[in-house]
Amino acid sequence: MSMEKLRHELLSDLSEKTSQLLRDFGIEADISDQIGHALADHVAEHWGGQLINIPKDYAFKLVKRDLEIWERFNGRNHAALAVEYGISVRGIYKVIQRVKRQQTALSQPGLFE
Repeated sequence: MSMEKLRHELLSDLSEKTSQLLRDFGIEADISDQIGHALADHVAEHWGGQLINIPKDYAFKLVKRDLEIWERFNGRNHAALAVEYGISVRGIYKVIQRVKRQQTALSQPGLFE
């Protein structure tokens, strides 16, 4: 496969996935599409020409770690979790907030479902 085709595939996938994720979080389709295209344009403009290697299992490991933190969180152990997982206390707050938002979205049906 040619490099030109690979670049196009990468940027198209980035645009489409961004748009889909935003729609999943309730953002209107036309706005989601605009943001997806803008992100792909930004990556091409600011990162174009760089050689970047993305590990295949990074997202899985990150989600797994976040769910482990969520399951072990008791409301008072931010600092202990931060030390154990090697991230800041603020990072723990962000993980808890992100997973809580995702869990809530999964448990509540959409307005038109």
